Amino acid sequence: MEERDRKPPLSILVVEDSRTQAEYIRHILETEGYDVTLAADGTAALRRIEAARPDIVLTDVMMPGMDGYDLCRRIKQEEPGIPVVMVTSLFDPADVMKGLASGADSFIVKPVTPEHVRSQIEAVLRTAKMPEPDGPPAELEVPFSGSVYTISAGRLKILNTLLSTYSVAVTKNAELQEAQEQLNSLNDQLQEAVGDLSRSNESLAAENQERRRVEKALADANRKLQLMASITRHDLLNQLSALQGYLDLALSLRDREPENAWQHVESAVGMTNRIDNTIRFTAEYQKVGAAAPVWQEVRALVERSKNYLSMGAVTLENTVPAGVEVYADPLIEKVFSNLIENALRYGGTITTITFSLRQEGGAFTIVCEDDGVGVARDEKEKIFTYAHGMNTGLGLFLAREILAITGIAIKETGVPGRGARFEIRCPAEVIRAYGQDA
Repeated sequence: MEERDRKPPLSILVVEDSRTQAEYIRHILETEGYDVTLAADGTAALRRIEAARPDIVLTDVMMPGMDGYDLCRRIKQEEPGIPVVMVTSLFDPADVMKGLASGADSFIVKPVTPEHVRSQIEAVLRTAKMPEPDGPPAELEVPFSGSVYTISAGRLKILNTLLSTYSVAVTKNAELQEAQEQLNSLNDQLQEAVGDLSRSNESLAAENQERRRVEKALADANRKLQLMASITRHDLLNQLSALQGYLDLALSLRDREPENAWQHVESAVGMTNRIDNTIRFTAEYQKVGAAAPVWQEVRALVERSKNYLSMGAVTLENTVPAGVEVYADPLIEKVFSNLIENALRYGGTITTITFSLRQEGGAFTIVCEDDGVGVARDEKEKIFTYAHGMNTGLGLFLAREILAITGIAIKETGVPGRGARFEIRCPAEVIRAYGQDA
């Protein structure tokens, strides 16, 4: 504060068409202890100078009418002893050349800062008190960027201008480095945010996949419950009703028509077998999907399946290569044993059952075929239904249910009269060579 009081009461004229910028520069200068006068344009500035000569002029470059270069040139013509500092938002080497050609003593680049304003004014005032070492400078024509500039400034003024522009360049470079560091920091934060988002997406995808798996499991369980309810409520009631009917008829005929009564008893025995099959089916069906799917070798499944059956004179050929695994419900072994059992039971003239593997792109098809009588065309889909299975056996119905757990499909594609052919089509993700990933 004491140092500020010792400064000479210098007067400064600020020429600026923006009132906001003018007041801001006035505030900076008055804080430093200068006497500040404002002018809104070049014409008003010349009138101010004529009325009261300032110690220094700070003028904006871009102004309506008379710009800062013309104003500086007029001041240097009429009052050459007044230092003029150009305040500009532009910063191009051509601006410096124009400023020197118009007689400017220094430059201040917008946005202005108190430190830069103070340092440039002090530098200009120091230079003004120092005589040129070589006397009055001669005019010098300088070609630059397609134009020729006539400069009559001395070495001290040129040096001061260069120092002022260099200090601005240093400041801008420091600001640029700081901005670059902030940008790098923001980029690091962005990369971290992207990483967090990616991890969140992966977690969300995993959660969605798990949710879909649970929803599918719930849907399958609901479908199974509905089927079980249908079996226990509808089928069993009908079968019990039929059983009761046969027994009632047998009782009513046992005295007068014993032979017919025994026929009704035999029908009742047959119905009890159907009831037994229904109950056994519900027990088997409950097991489907109860355990998690596992990888199992296809060739070994075929080999184990034939051990539960009496093949008689029928030959089983297993040409499935070793080392091929399928991802399926643990009950898949029943699929192969049911296929073999159906071939033995309904094949008629069957002599050979063959299991093979066919590759189609990334997917594989397990084929079970025989040389028996085959399946009629109108029966190819019926044999997989529950209603049909109640009369002929529910093995194929269960087979399709077991395979569907992991998206495997089964279809009968044989030619009637030339043998049955069951194709078990495995998507690429549920079949692999031993030791490879799914």
